[in-house]
Amino acid sequence: MNHPMPRHAVPLLSTVLLAGLAACSSGPLERSGASAAAAPARLTAAVGAALQACEALPAQFRFQDTQLASAARVAAGPVLPNGHAVGAHCLVKGQMRARQGRDGESYAIGFEMRLPQDWNGRFYYQANGGIDGVVQPALGALGGGPLTGALAQGFAVISSDAGHTGRQNPRFGADPQARADYGYQAVGALTPMAKGLITAAYGKSADRSYFGGCSNGGRHALVAAARYGDQYDGYLVGAPGYRLPNAALAQLWAAPQWQALATPGATVAHPFNPAARIADLGSALTPAERQLVSASIAQRCDALDGARDGIVAHTAACQAAFDLERDVPTCTGERNGQCLSAGQKRLLGAVYAGGKTSSGQMIYSRFPWDPGISAANWAQWKFVNAQVLDPAAGFIFMTPPRPLDPFKVDIDDGLRAIFATDAQFRESADAQITMPGKDNPVQLAALRARGAKMMLYHGVSDAIFSADDTAALMQRLDRAVDGRAADFARYFPVPGMSHCSGGPATDQFDALTPLVRWVEQGQAPAGLAARVRGAGNGGGANAELPAGWAASRTRTLCPWPQVSRYTGSGSLDEASSFVCAAP
Repeated sequence: MNHPMPRHAVPLLSTVLLAGLAACSSGPLERSGASAAAAPARLTAAVGAALQACEALPAQFRFQDTQLASAARVAAGPVLPNGHAVGAHCLVKGQMRARQGRDGESYAIGFEMRLPQDWNGRFYYQANGGIDGVVQPALGALGGGPLTGALAQGFAVISSDAGHTGRQNPRFGADPQARADYGYQAVGALTPMAKGLITAAYGKSADRSYFGGCSNGGRHALVAAARYGDQYDGYLVGAPGYRLPNAALAQLWAAPQWQALATPGATVAHPFNPAARIADLGSALTPAERQLVSASIAQRCDALDGARDGIVAHTAACQAAFDLERDVPTCTGERNGQCLSAGQKRLLGAVYAGGKTSSGQMIYSRFPWDPGISAANWAQWKFVNAQVLDPAAGFIFMTPPRPLDPFKVDIDDGLRAIFATDAQFRESADAQITMPGKDNPVQLAALRARGAKMMLYHGVSDAIFSADDTAALMQRLDRAVDGRAADFARYFPVPGMSHCSGGPATDQFDALTPLVRWVEQGQAPAGLAARVRGAGNGGGANAELPAGWAASRTRTLCPWPQVSRYTGSGSLDEASSFVCAAP
């Protein structure tokens, strides 16, 4: 049986809309002399070291319920999947807590660690996306476009499958321990083990520890901040699905309604099984129709930040300015890509307002209008993943577990099942998967007191997890800590960006470097330097960039609720022509 690390109660967050504004982490503390309530603690900088052991680690390293399968040196050079050049390092593979599940399946928490020869003294927990099940290469993925990674920056990095294999997806959710591992316990088990392995490899402990991920990885990061707030010094939180069960159910709420508007009988290839077909829900709102909505939003909102540059930076003002009924033509005859039918408008408006149960209870969150609705990723989540990924909610997010037909879900019962318990599942899916205490984040003040920091980013056109929900998080957090949230937590919306990357956006940025500066040098980020992924900029060109944008366009991503405003002069492709200002 798995035994989670002790929980340090750190309740968190809830929802409002965007229109408003191995032991404690190692390394000495510096304090200014003021009380913790008056000023956050200061953490000192990490000190690096050279790798002392690699191949001998499987025979020498001992940790409870842990088996190291291999340890081998890897020469400097590019490493897939992102092809970044990384320095020489030791690749360690292993597993923890192997067991037999109630379903007869064999389970374990699989992991790999990459330990740089020239180490910067820092540890990075790479939290992965989707529903896990695969040990992704431990390159320290950062989100925000594949610009760099923690391994390339000299961090020791761990990646895991969160306690199950892809073969077991999504049915692992029928095993109570596997569901708990996916929710939070795998992180609790891996963290002290990884820190111990670092000590064995370098002869010293990690001075600073960081945790990062996007999507489900962002959920992992927020859950870690809530449950293991004494274990990490910095949290990099991308597109946080901190209410993942609710978000999946909202997608399932919309699926049969999209189907009713789609071309009868039309199908497309299943993305994971070329021999299978799924309903062509995208015919309910075609690329041309989404581009029409995108252009209508831009026409109404683009200049609200002072410049017509193809970026709607003043998101909050746009929600008040844009009106779907008024600003998008209504079809009087056949659909032709230049108008939306009355039915399309009703459903699209309802999706953006947030799906509701039969009694009017909000299932998840509203979504902000943004030109990024034109992105292929938006359609992928709304029309494809709603059929092939979100039905996993039945096994992973509901009690008792059950298979789901994406077009025949009892939404009222599904919402109840997220919060239900039974004799096998003593914790509800809400308790295991979402953030503890999400209705009141007051205990996150513990991060502030000890000097830990948190940086969040979210694409405004994310179609599965709403940027409004992340803004709600920040509102609740700021109230909970008496207006001092900016001392230790800052949120950077990315206008136009889809889920974790893509869309008409400056979606390439490195948020880890400024997070380290904030944690270890006390330099709070006033903005994030971002650029487009144009031809020649690395990270793979973004095919969805508007034709008029320079391939080297830059912007500063502003800390919410500030807005990027045009200064009145200078190139629209240069960040220096814009300034972060109050909305």
